[in-house]
Amino acid sequence: MTDRLSTDRRSWLMSRVSSKDTAPEIRVRSAAHRRGLRFRIHRRDLPGSPDLVFPKRRLAIFVHGCFWHRHPGCRKASTPKSNIAFWQKKFAQNIERDELSRRKLQSLGWQVLTIWECETKREDTLYTFLKEIEKYGN
Repeated sequence: MTDRLSTDRRSWLMSRVSSKDTAPEIRVRSAAHRRGLRFRIHRRDLPGSPDLVFPKRRLAIFVHGCFWHRHPGCRKASTPKSNIAFWQKKFAQNIERDELSRRKLQSLGWQVLTIWECETKREDTLYTFLKEIEKYGN
């Protein structure tokens, strides 16, 4: 089975994907701010540059895209039909990098949470996630 997009079109499309300030990230930040939670974003001095950081709580949050970070069981975690070996390697490296960042943060005394792109779209799921954040001390 072939990819429905040409190689050039697929390459262009993937190059347009942002790694910061994505729609799911903005949804989480807006909802957290509405709940009175204060945070910093993209702390480059921390492993993996977490998307949201709650310094007083020593809590780091990653907002993962289901496609790029391979959300288990999610339909958005599909693999393009062309250049399959490239994509499998790319996804494996992403997962490995995510786990390494998580372990490094934990070794520095940080709690680490992940919310998936698809979970940010449902208000009830996002609310439950933010309630979890509030459990961590100030």
